[in-house]
Amino acid sequence: MASALDDLYRELILDHYRRPRHRGRIEPYDAQAQGYNPLCGDDLTLWVRLEDGRVAAVGTESNGCSISQASASMMSERIVGMTLPEVEQLIGAFKGMMLQGAEPDPDLVGDLEALQGVKRYPVRIKCALLAWNTLIEAIERTRGESGGRPATSE
Repeated sequence: MASALDDLYRELILDHYRRPRHRGRIEPYDAQAQGYNPLCGDDLTLWVRLEDGRVAAVGTESNGCSISQASASMMSERIVGMTLPEVEQLIGAFKGMMLQGAEPDPDLVGDLEALQGVKRYPVRIKCALLAWNTLIEAIERTRGESGGRPATSE
């Protein structure tokens, strides 16, 4: 059973890598942030538009491995329609799942649970987190909290 589930998760990740969702710059946008993983060279630019306190649109442009690009696609698909507090809760749950091994709430993380397999390869966790750390930077910019520094996958 575990092997079949691993295969399903692998296919989901490959699908997002091959056909990324929310690809490209959006206009207008409320925040833009750039992320970079110095260990492997993955980079990501993220644009977020808010309407009535919710994420109305997300755009991404990225270069990098299948994990970083799939994670960005899956994240962007999941957050559209969420409020910023909901997005922050999702970020916390995703990072807890990836960094502390916390059991994810399937209703909250949805298909993002597929990225748990990356934990078997600790060096790749930063690839999966790049989009999320860039999203944190973008949220901070919507609130004027950012010092303009690029996000990293650390």
